[in-house]
Amino acid sequence: MTQADFLAAPFPDPVTLPDSETRGPRRFFNRELSWLAFNWRVLDEAANPRVPLLERLRFLSISATNLDEFYTVRVAGLRELARANKSTLSDDGRTPAEQLVLINADARNLMQVQQKVFNKLKREMEDAGIAILSRAKLTVRDRAFLQEHFVAKVFPVLSPLAIDPAHPFPFIPNTGFCLGLELERIADRRKLRAILPIPQQIARFVVLPGKEGEYRVLPMEEMLLLHLRSLFPGYEETGHCTFRVLRDSDIEVEDEAEDLVREFEHALKRRRRGEVIRLKISAGAPEGLRALIMAELDAAPDEVVEVRGLVGVADLKELVIDRRDLLWPPFTPRVPERVTDHDGDIFAAIRQKDMLLHHPYETFDMVIRFLQQAARDPNVLAIKQTLYRTSHDSPIVDALCEAAEGGKSVTALVELKARFDEAANIRQSRRLERAGAHVVYGFMRYKTHAKMSVVVRREGENLVTYSHFGTGNYHPITARIYTDLSLFTCDPALGRDATKVFNYLSGYAQPEGLENLAISPIDLKSRLLDLIGAEADNARAGRPAEIWAKMNSLIEPEVIDALYAASQAGVKISLVIRGVCGLRPGIKGLSETIRVKSVVGRFLEHSRIVCFGNGHALPSAHARVFMSSADWMGRNLLRRVETLVEVRNPTVKAQITNQIMAANMADEAQSWILAPDGSYARNLAAKDGDLFSCHRFFMENPSLSGRGRAGAADVPRLAHSRG
Repeated sequence: MTQADFLAAPFPDPVTLPDSETRGPRRFFNRELSWLAFNWRVLDEAANPRVPLLERLRFLSISATNLDEFYTVRVAGLRELARANKSTLSDDGRTPAEQLVLINADARNLMQVQQKVFNKLKREMEDAGIAILSRAKLTVRDRAFLQEHFVAKVFPVLSPLAIDPAHPFPFIPNTGFCLGLELERIADRRKLRAILPIPQQIARFVVLPGKEGEYRVLPMEEMLLLHLRSLFPGYEETGHCTFRVLRDSDIEVEDEAEDLVREFEHALKRRRRGEVIRLKISAGAPEGLRALIMAELDAAPDEVVEVRGLVGVADLKELVIDRRDLLWPPFTPRVPERVTDHDGDIFAAIRQKDMLLHHPYETFDMVIRFLQQAARDPNVLAIKQTLYRTSHDSPIVDALCEAAEGGKSVTALVELKARFDEAANIRQSRRLERAGAHVVYGFMRYKTHAKMSVVVRREGENLVTYSHFGTGNYHPITARIYTDLSLFTCDPALGRDATKVFNYLSGYAQPEGLENLAISPIDLKSRLLDLIGAEADNARAGRPAEIWAKMNSLIEPEVIDALYAASQAGVKISLVIRGVCGLRPGIKGLSETIRVKSVVGRFLEHSRIVCFGNGHALPSAHARVFMSSADWMGRNLLRRVETLVEVRNPTVKAQITNQIMAANMADEAQSWILAPDGSYARNLAAKDGDLFSCHRFFMENPSLSGRGRAGAADVPRLAHSRG
C-alpha cells in the first residue's frame, strides 16, 4: 500500500504554515502554474519506461500540443491584461505581469526537457527500427527517392517567398511552420533573404524506403533544404533556420451580433490573424535573419524561444505508427449484455432499468445506437440533442439528419463557442438545417456545455421520454480514450427536467420546479455549496462525514473555501483532480482532512462525479451520488449551461461508488499526490504489476453497467457499502 491508495491509506499528517499562507490569497494555488504542473505530469509519462515506446512519443506530442493551446488562449489573455496595465489579481494574489514571468520561466524549462525526452526516445526508436534521419545520413537510393517525391508531391504546393522591398514579408498563420533562408546568387554573390512556408496540408515527415521491419523518415524541412536549388535556381544557401508562430486564438464575439453563425465565421478569420504570442526558432539562426523575422512578426525578445532540437514537437504524433509491439495492448470496449439480451433494442434495455455506461470500457456505440434507433423507429416523435464537440463525419449528426428527413421533430443545440471546434460546428449546424432540423445556438453570454439527449416515443396511449445524460462530449473518436459516464433512463422526472432545460436553451424560459437536475448558471453552484455544507453539519453533529469527488479542474474560490470549512468541521475529503487544482491540501487548521491526487495514464480521466456520505462512511448505499458535465470552475458554474444529475438507482449508485470511484481512489500506478506546497509526486518504486492501476482494473473486469442474464455475481467491487 502507498499513500496514493486513498481507499486504504490514512490521511497524511498535516503541515503547519503561517497565517499568511492560510488566510489570504495564498490559500489558493495559481491556476496557470497548476496547469503547467499538469503538463509536466503528461510529459513525465513520455519518460516513463512502463509505458510502451510509441505511446511515450504520443505523450510527448500531447504535452507540446497542450502547451501551444495554453499559450494561444490563457497566456494570450494574460498578456493582453498586462499590456493594458491591468492590475487585476488572480485568486492567489498575483498580477498578470507577475504570472507571465513565472509562466514563461516554467514553460521554457518544460520545452528544454521536451527536447531531452525526445532525444532519448529517438535513440530508443532507432534500436526498435524507427529512424529519424538527417540529410547527412541519406543514401544514394534515398536521394533518388526524395527527388521523385519532391517533384511529384511537394513542389507543386510550395510557395517560396523572397523578402525585399518588392516582396513584403508574408503573413504566417497561427501554428504556421516555415524555413527562413539566407541565399547568395552564384553569378554575382548578391544576397537574398527568403521565407519558405511549409503547408500544414503536407506531412511533417517523409517516409523513406527501407528493409522489412525498418521505418525510416526524414523531416520535411531537411528534404526542402536538400532541394533548395529547385526552388531558388542559381542560388546557394548560406544560412537557414526553422521557426513556428503561435498567435492569440481567443475569440471575441459582439454581444449584439444579429447573425451568430456569420459573426463566428468572421471571428475565426480574426483568430487566424491574431497577434503573435510566441515565436519558436531554431538555435543558431543567422543574426540578421532572426532579427528580420522577429521584427516582421512584431515578436518581443521575451516572446521568442530558441529551440536546440526539433521545432514543432507536436508533429511527432505522425510517427505513432502501427507497431503493436510498441503500443498499448489492443482493447475492445464491451457491449452491455442487457442490450444484447434484448436483441439490440436499446429502448427495451432502458425500460428494464436505468443503465450506466463507463466509457471507453463500455462502447460509445450504444450512444450512437440510441440515436440511430430513435431515427428509424416509427414510434419516435421527437429528438432533442446538445452538441458541444463531435467528430468531422459524425454518426450522431447523421442520425439526427435521418430523423429530421424522416419527418420527426428534431431540435439540435449546437454550441458555436466550443473552442477550436467552432468551424466544425458551423458546418454541422448548416447540415442539420438542410435536413430540416430546428437548430438553435443557445445563449450569447453562456456556452452550453451540458451533455443531453431526449427521445420522445409513443408507447400505447402514452408518451415515454428516454433521456441520456453524459459527462463527456458526443464525440465517437475521443470517446475511445476519454473516461466518461453515460446514464440512460426513462425516469419520468428526469425526462421532465431535461425537457425544461431544452426549453430554456431554445426559448430562454428559465426552468422552474426541476425535480432532480441542478443546472448552471442558475443553481448548480448553490446546490454544491449546500451539499458540502450539509456534510459539514453531519461532522459537527458527530455523524460520519465524507466527500469523494472526481473532476478535471477545481479552482472556484467559494467552492474551495466551502471544502476548507468542511475539513475544519471534520469532513474527510478525497479528491481526484486530473488537471488544474487551486486547493491546497493537508494544511493544519485549513485543509488537514483533504487529500488530492491526479490520475494520468493510458486514458484521459474526464468524468465528473461527486459522492456525499450523507451521514454514513463512503461507500454507502445511503450516499448521495451525482454525475455532472461541469468542473468546479467559475466558467462552468457561472458562465455555462451545465447539468448536475443525482443518481438514485441503487445499482447505478453502487457501480459509481463501489467500482468507479473506489478504483480511482485505490489507484497507485498512475496517481500523483498533491503536496501542500503545490508539487506533485508519485511512487513507482514497486515492481511493475505490484501497483494497482484503475485503468487496467476497468479493462480486465466487467462492470455493473448493463449486466444482463449473466448477473452481477462476477463483478468485482473494490469497496463494499458501509452503513
